[in-house]
Amino acid sequence: MQTDSRPLIAHVVHRFDTGGLENGVVNLINHLPADRYRHAVVALTEVTDFSRRIERPDVTFAALHKPLGQGFWMFARMRSVLRRLRPAIVHTRNLAALEMSAPAAWSGVPIRVHGEHGWDERDPGGGSRIPPLVRRAYRPFVHRYVALSRQIRDYLVDRVGVDASDIALLYNGVDGQRFRPPQQGRENIPGSPFTDAETWLVGSVGRLSPVKDQLLLTRAFVRALELAPESRRQLRLVVVGEGPLRGAIEGHLRESGVAQLAWLAGDRGDIPLVMRGLDTFVLASLAEGISNTILEAMAAALPVIATRVGGNVELLDDGRTGTLVDSGDVEGLARAMLDGWRDRDAARARGRRARAEVECRFSLDRMVTGYAELYDGLLAQAVARGSLPRRYTLGMGS
Repeated sequence: MQTDSRPLIAHVVHRFDTGGLENGVVNLINHLPADRYRHAVVALTEVTDFSRRIERPDVTFAALHKPLGQGFWMFARMRSVLRRLRPAIVHTRNLAALEMSAPAAWSGVPIRVHGEHGWDERDPGGGSRIPPLVRRAYRPFVHRYVALSRQIRDYLVDRVGVDASDIALLYNGVDGQRFRPPQQGRENIPGSPFTDAETWLVGSVGRLSPVKDQLLLTRAFVRALELAPESRRQLRLVVVGEGPLRGAIEGHLRESGVAQLAWLAGDRGDIPLVMRGLDTFVLASLAEGISNTILEAMAAALPVIATRVGGNVELLDDGRTGTLVDSGDVEGLARAMLDGWRDRDAARARGRRARAEVECRFSLDRMVTGYAELYDGLLAQAVARGSLPRRYTLGMGS
């Protein structure tokens, strides 16, 4: 018989693997008070070695190995997993995991939360017609929504028909101790071919995919060298990540005759070291929710250049804590890179202001507190209406 007074939160994702959304789940589980909550991670497809990043030994993992598409025929299996876990809260994330909310309702899970973190690669910007219809179909099974940006909140209200009072706006948070500025100047990235202190390293971190558009970044880097040929002595490009764009990026650098001025570092597990080894961080995405990598770069006091899409405009104050350029604007991105290279003091000042902004608005503690308050409020409501026993509120607020 269940006697543990800590409520179990089942975090449901499509695949538990390296990614910004999944990293947020890890941070939340690792930092929510262990004496107040228990956790399970349910992946509709697979749980990978990424699960080792969870530091708590009492977390349960379940993988359903679901194929692509809406898996109505798998609802019985989903329901069986939930009945075995007996969570007080099911927290689904993004459209790919939303279907779990229906079997959660049929299993009698008293609290169902759904978080929207960003746009699917097949629907950058959320403009497609079908996804809002799917979200509306599952609307009756969700008690509370979490939007990670104002743009996503507005989408849920305007396109899905969710009442604004049912949406909590909770920004991502970043660990300011793990992602911290270098103590004395730029640190060398292990394995980097660029160690000269006079070089200016422009870098990006993320999966090499069309929605992240590192090919645009590469084209802008080449264009910057064309606009200011003297920059070839110092301007360098660092691209961290793997994905389908790698071949196109390598080909463009090679054809432009600048392959020796760029380093494609592949996937790495030492991103805090990477951030401390750059001079400027660039995100050239076509669409974004609230970018964890921008927050990590800000925490490392890096000047950030990003496209004016999605939540980027909520993270960066153009000209003060970062630089925003239009999506697809090769010329604008190239000139922004050159501005930082030419006026390094001004660029570093933007980075310092970005670090202060993280400490004030986007800290990990602030994010964890926001989720704890959300969960506690929903638990109290469930106890008040008799959906949960009173023991689940005993540790709240301690």
